[in-house]
Amino acid sequence: MPLAAALRRAARESVSGFPREFWWLWTSTLVNRLGAFVATFMALYLTLDRGYSASYAGLVAALHGLGGVVSSIGAGVMTDRLGRRPTLLIAQGSTAVSVAVLGFMHHPVAIAGVAFLVGAASNASRPAVQAMMADIVRPEDRVRAFSLNYWAINLGFAVSSMAAGFIAEVSYLAGFLIEAGMTAVCAVVVFVKLPESRPVVQDAQAGEDKAGLGSVLRDGRFMSVVGLSFLVALVFQQGSVGLPIAMGDAGFSPADYGLAIAVNGFLIVALQIPVTRLIERRDAARILIVSSLLVGYGFGLTAFAGSVGIFALTVCVWTLGEMLNAPTQTGLVVRLSPAHGRGRYQGMYTLSWAVASLVAPLMSGFVIDRYGAEWLWGLCAVIGTAAALGYGVLMRRLPAQAPADNAAPADAKPEVSAA
Repeated sequence: MPLAAALRRAARESVSGFPREFWWLWTSTLVNRLGAFVATFMALYLTLDRGYSASYAGLVAALHGLGGVVSSIGAGVMTDRLGRRPTLLIAQGSTAVSVAVLGFMHHPVAIAGVAFLVGAASNASRPAVQAMMADIVRPEDRVRAFSLNYWAINLGFAVSSMAAGFIAEVSYLAGFLIEAGMTAVCAVVVFVKLPESRPVVQDAQAGEDKAGLGSVLRDGRFMSVVGLSFLVALVFQQGSVGLPIAMGDAGFSPADYGLAIAVNGFLIVALQIPVTRLIERRDAARILIVSSLLVGYGFGLTAFAGSVGIFALTVCVWTLGEMLNAPTQTGLVVRLSPAHGRGRYQGMYTLSWAVASLVAPLMSGFVIDRYGAEWLWGLCAVIGTAAALGYGVLMRRLPAQAPADNAAPADAKPEVSAA
């Protein structure tokens, strides 16, 4: 059938041309997200199983997020100085140990402290993964690569979220230990299958590398991207913090919220790869502008929602913006990052999302309590518009690719075979 043949060809083209190392890195990401149980049931574990208050559960969640904020920059520096592979091994090994230890903690101070360590360790792998992916994938294939990685993250999260409920009914401790074991498997995959990909730098670049984070902070164009990323992330976070509060205040049940937000994961798993095929050769500036508007006004439309179906439709709008934004934004970060400094640049980019995860709950709670949910959704539209305008100004003189993009990776073959 012509349609079936076209679909098969599209599927082959979506996954073709990547080196074998990319697929091992992708597999590690998928396994990691398939085992991400603890974040899903942590609040229930603390309140129902341990009997702590909702305020304490919120404190633990905040400390977990704070750990991610602290580790973002440190992990970026490690990625450039120690290498991608050592940073991944340290991060994944530390995550496996700290998650297992967390399952055995009973004292509230101990739980909070280990939760901070889990947040720091789990977030430390992100700059290394993104930098290694940029190292081993050709520049013209990076948007597609980041999209496939994002798809794996969402597929794994969708499966682990469903499995977490069943595991929690049997044993919360089993969830901690299974996640620790699967994270350890990721470390084994990295150790056995992935060579170091850090580019070899010339003496001048090596001198710049020793300058530390100052070179990143002085890069005004890149720091503008970090600021715009923070704005977009601040709006995205409302899907998990502002939306459930607003729906609850409006009389909807947790099941209603679960039904509406499930549309987000379903659409990403079903459409992320086809959407990326449509946008990978298109102008990044327009994509980022359109995605910011879709995200901002998608949440803005929530002010007019009065039924679960309408809430689900608004989720569809901002999810489309998310699918456009995620791979394009990550590709932009790589294009603005010198090859020898990708870890620090990715760490700073990761920091924008980590900080947004801390600010968003405070923002949504304050605005809803003081002014009402409608003002929160209006503010989301304003922030989305500001981000779109910012991208429009920023992208006028964007370089074709990252500086020193063609530097040779250390300990890697000149060319690697496709998977």
